[in-house]
Amino acid sequence: MVKLAIVYLSTQGSTRMMAEAIAEGARQKHIEVRVDNFYEWDPKDAASYDGIAIGSSTFYYKMLEPIAKFLDALIAEGVDGKVGSAFGSYGWSGEAPVMIAEKMREAGMKVVDPVLRVQYVPEEKDIKECQRLGKDIALKLKKLRTE
Repeated sequence: MVKLAIVYLSTQGSTRMMAEAIAEGARQKHIEVRVDNFYEWDPKDAASYDGIAIGSSTFYYKMLEPIAKFLDALIAEGVDGKVGSAFGSYGWSGEAPVMIAEKMREAGMKVVDPVLRVQYVPEEKDIKECQRLGKDIALKLKKLRTE
């Protein structure tokens, strides 16, 4: 079965809400999904997954430092060719998901667009966009599995 890991760091709970909605969308396409706060996830587990979505809040125009270090460790484990996705919430500027996607592309991951950014707490329309992203990730994973 195709497997997706969704790993996030959320300061106020908004990015966590996004992660859960992405997972819901992906599960609707019948793939195995694991959702974890990044503290609960070992980058060495990357080998077990076909795709990895990473979420971070934006703080002072950057992704949160623990997520930046986590992403570096994840890339060091080897993610070339895996499907990736980036998402996150913000209050002011929202650069973190874009930075995550950029690092994923540099590491050879096949990033699913759009990079999702939500200001403040996700509203119903934002949750639906997250679910749509989850479905899109699942479809890309399934397509790559059959190629």
